[in-house]
Amino acid sequence: MGNWAVIAQYFNGELYTEFICRGRETKDQALEELRAVLHTYLPSKNIVEKRRRVYRLADQESYLVVIKGKLTEWECTLRIAELVSDSADPAVAERAQVEGGMAEEVDGPQDRIPPGH
Repeated sequence: MGNWAVIAQYFNGELYTEFICRGRETKDQALEELRAVLHTYLPSKNIVEKRRRVYRLADQESYLVVIKGKLTEWECTLRIAELVSDSADPAVAERAQVEGGMAEEVDGPQDRIPPGH
């Protein structure tokens, strides 16, 4: 079982990551959702869209969206991401778990709940 999301990342004084959707079971479902929002996604800002350009990045799973508004131009990257602890690839999911050790001992991505939470 996988846990895939579609995210938007943009810079507005600092880097922001916004989840567009979560909980897709397969990479293909996430890609389908990603392609569905390419021409409709708007940031959490008030932009009056005059023109939109969509660029596919080389990995073919990420897109750069450039929106020209009345006064400004806004850019964001839309992409998919997998929660590593729920990966359908057992090797990825196994490496994501920290069992009684320090994070520095684990090679690769990891999911954990900090002590006391």
